[in-house]
Amino acid sequence: MADFNFTLSDPSTFILMGIPGLEASHIWISIPFSTFYIISLLGNFTLLCVVGKEQTLHKPMYLLLCMLALTDIATPTFVVPKALCIFWFNLKGITVGGCLTQMFFLHTVSVIHSSTLVTMAFDRYVAVCNPLRYATILSNARLAKLGLVGLIRAVLFILPLPLLLSQQPFCANRIIPHTQCEHMAVVKMVCGDITVTRIYGLVLMFVINGFDLTFIALSYGLILRAVLRISSKNAHQKALNTCTAHICVMLTYYIPGLFSNLTHRFGQGIAPHVHIILADLYLLIPPMLNPIIYGVRTKELCDKVGKYTCRR
Repeated sequence: MADFNFTLSDPSTFILMGIPGLEASHIWISIPFSTFYIISLLGNFTLLCVVGKEQTLHKPMYLLLCMLALTDIATPTFVVPKALCIFWFNLKGITVGGCLTQMFFLHTVSVIHSSTLVTMAFDRYVAVCNPLRYATILSNARLAKLGLVGLIRAVLFILPLPLLLSQQPFCANRIIPHTQCEHMAVVKMVCGDITVTRIYGLVLMFVINGFDLTFIALSYGLILRAVLRISSKNAHQKALNTCTAHICVMLTYYIPGLFSNLTHRFGQGIAPHVHIILADLYLLIPPMLNPIIYGVRTKELCDKVGKYTCRR
């Protein structure tokens, strides 16, 4: 407790409280947290290793899965270790610089993840609607360029958030009722005018999600139109099967993400611990489910994973 009081009086430190109202249950809450994190790491590292070792999987579709796996490793890694330190050891202090850095990387990876989903939708569009030119349109070199564009876009969009906050005075009460330095949670610590910061964050959410979801919807609209023109039922099924896994991954990412963001901004009647749990599950569940979904729905990948796991 002495450490806690000392940290609270330090003007360069924030206090992450974990999940207020559920402090007595922190140890129990840490069990699913750590379990989901371990499963996520095992699944995504397995995917990376299998694709890396198998030359036959060095194709745009599987390289996109590797890009997705990297974001799925990074996302919970920026949050879970600190959350477990809070739950297990009551280590709640985090420097202002560390907090803004965590916020920057967390949101940057989220935007990169969304860019990857957009590229995957484009990949499925080309595979179904223009299969003869697939190798030409989506070469590995072009895929690398698209990945670089996604990274640059994420950095340019997200960098103003910590920069704007770093110029603001923070209140004396530096207790953040959260497990992470989420943007809106940090904004509430500011004592100055936060109009620009709030507007930029809100516009950013709608612009990025709006553009990405519109592009994905357009891609799948064109895919559906092409599929309906195919007379063979087997061809119908094959075309739809190539998209099922990606649709499942999108649903597990965008729906909880939008719900968490909107309830955090506009759901004043919802209990604070519900906001926090939703925000944490949004960062834990999709990274855990994605390799499982692709492993089950993608036969070639499933066979290769089986080959390596059975060998051991």
